[in-house]
Amino acid sequence: MARTNSNIVLHELSGHIGKQLVIKQYANGTVVSRYPDMSNIKPSKKQKEKRSRFSEAVAYARAILRDPQQKAAYQAKLKAGETVYHKAIREYLQSN
Repeated sequence: MARTNSNIVLHELSGHIGKQLVIKQYANGTVVSRYPDMSNIKPSKKQKEKRSRFSEAVAYARAILRDPQQKAAYQAKLKAGETVYHKAIREYLQSN
């Protein structure tokens, strides 16, 4: 893992490059590490359930974004700094 505090090439860059390297930004600098190998990781039953539920929440939020009337109704309920997408996901997860 490599760390740097001031690099013009990696400044504010994050993500992965060709499933070879991962670039992360932290308060104390940039970290470059190897892409994680998750092939031997088996999720538990609860993890599978939670992931499925979250997928349903994302589908719900996307459906709201596609419907102009529902999107407008959500926008009326937003506080400062909130988005319709995240509000819909939170509402779905709290109600189900």
